[in-house]
Amino acid sequence: MSRLGDRQGGRAQHAGAWARQGRAGDELPARAGIGLKPEHFRAVLDSRPELGFFEVHAENYMVDGGPFHHYLGRIREDYPLSLHGVGLSIGGEAPLDEAHLDRLAALIRRYQPASFSEHLAWSSHGEVFFNDLLPVPYDRVTLARVCNHVDRVQERLQRRMLLENPSTYVEFEASNIDETDFLCEVIHRTGCGLLLDVNNAYVSCVNHGRDAAAYIDALPLEAVGQIHLAGFARDQDAAGAPLLIDSHGSPVDDAVWGLYAAVMARLGPKPTLLERDNDVPALAILLAEARCAEDLMPRSAGPEYGDGVRSRP
Repeated sequence: MSRLGDRQGGRAQHAGAWARQGRAGDELPARAGIGLKPEHFRAVLDSRPELGFFEVHAENYMVDGGPFHHYLGRIREDYPLSLHGVGLSIGGEAPLDEAHLDRLAALIRRYQPASFSEHLAWSSHGEVFFNDLLPVPYDRVTLARVCNHVDRVQERLQRRMLLENPSTYVEFEASNIDETDFLCEVIHRTGCGLLLDVNNAYVSCVNHGRDAAAYIDALPLEAVGQIHLAGFARDQDAAGAPLLIDSHGSPVDDAVWGLYAAVMARLGPKPTLLERDNDVPALAILLAEARCAEDLMPRSAGPEYGDGVRSRP
């Protein structure tokens, strides 16, 4: 039984079906991957680097044609693909945008990604859309709404989704559920998986004065389907206290690498994405960082270790 109690037996049974489908279906290899950036399209095709997978943001491909689709189609022939959404507004008060869901479903049919993920956050209110992933209060009202939204996504896409733990800079006084308990309950009720963003965990815990290792330990790690690693920027708040910003614009910090190594020791190899969305360096630098992640993966993995790029005859 979940920590908050299971009041919806039928829903839990349905959630179990999604969880089983997610484990049995096409999955990402337990290797490192990087985000596919337009400035690297040609370099990837020319060099076909040894890599587990690529990830793209879904909203960058929600058009019928154009150069992005041209290159992604060619690269997808040789690499597994992870699709990462930033615009569903899972935590928003309004119902999900069905037109957005339709575009997402079409994109999934087109590329058959091995994984789809979104954020525990909101980004729209009414007709206003924010270029950010904003925090939600952790209470029972929000819990029910997030579960309903996750259910709708999985029903529409006919696949299990992964939900990412957020990076946060403020907390709501109205929150009366721990973030880890909130995520545990969403996963229990809906059968979705967890995208464990180790950088987000570290950033949030530093900002709120908590222990990041204890935070990760309290998550439902058995539901982890993918891991994200990224860099952050250092700042300070009005009181002079440390403030970390999830900037995705620098190499992974040593403290985050340490947390990741502990996760690897506990879980074994997991699909791991190196995120870099700002100040994107040369492809070789990102590949080197991906190799660092793979160096921390235990070598006693199953047969999927070593999958990823497929050699052409």
